Amino acid sequence: MENSLLRALADPDVFPPACGLLGLLVGSFLNVVIHRLPRMMEREWQCQCAELRGEEAPPGEALSLVRPRSRCPACGHAISALENIPIISWLALRGKCSACHTPISARYPLIEALTGLLTTFAAAHFGFGWSALGAILLIWSLLALSFIDFDTTYLPDAITLPLLWCGLLFNLWNIHANLFSAVVGAMAGYLALWSVYWGFKLLTGKEGMGYGDFKLLAALGAWLGWQMLPLIVLFSSVIGAAVGIFLIALAKRGREIPIPFGPYLAVAGLLALFWGREITQRYLEFIS
Repeated sequence: MENSLLRALADPDVFPPACGLLGLLVGSFLNVVIHRLPRMMEREWQCQCAELRGEEAPPGEALSLVRPRSRCPACGHAISALENIPIISWLALRGKCSACHTPISARYPLIEALTGLLTTFAAAHFGFGWSALGAILLIWSLLALSFIDFDTTYLPDAITLPLLWCGLLFNLWNIHANLFSAVVGAMAGYLALWSVYWGFKLLTGKEGMGYGDFKLLAALGAWLGWQMLPLIVLFSSVIGAAVGIFLIALAKRGREIPIPFGPYLAVAGLLALFWGREITQRYLEFIS
């Protein structure tokens, strides 16, 4: 029974859509992670500060990724299972709470759809096996980190550090890079941005980026190997500069407001995951 199920799942006509369906469900959970994890972190920091001052923890509702149930922030209506079906529920509800009719952001189904599409593409690109599983785990983590960083400028250790160790674990079997490249990639990724951070701080007296960016690039190095780091840094810098200039030109963001770098590292990491070796090879052929 188990072997027949695996054979059916390994069918190239079955594996990508099955992974895509799973991606839609995970995308719904990622919405919870993106919304709650920063609030959980802030609550923990408040409790730690109160403990250091010898005070009681500030009042507040206990929050985790699974409790309490998802609910409307406007009226507190608990979201039922039928109201939590990825994409379909949002469309059926016409983007509004069923109880108070407060609009529900279109970002929720967009994240679900993006997770489903990228998961399907990874499954089709790598095929049934450990490479696809690793790529899918990396994609889910990068999506969560990107939106959390965009909203809050946080890149939580609760995601970046396990992501780094998972990259090294997968590459014990040379899934996306050999182990030597992965270990060097993790070290070089962290030290590269750490050096930029301190160089910028010594020159300007300001902090140009956060430590979460170091850890995210280290995680990408652990997954993809040190050879992909120049490509990731180049692509993320170009994308970040272009977006930053665009926002400043439209006067939607002042020069003094920090621009989160995590989403651009994530996009560059995905480009390197799918096409990094091909891009590098074509570049080497071009310059040779």
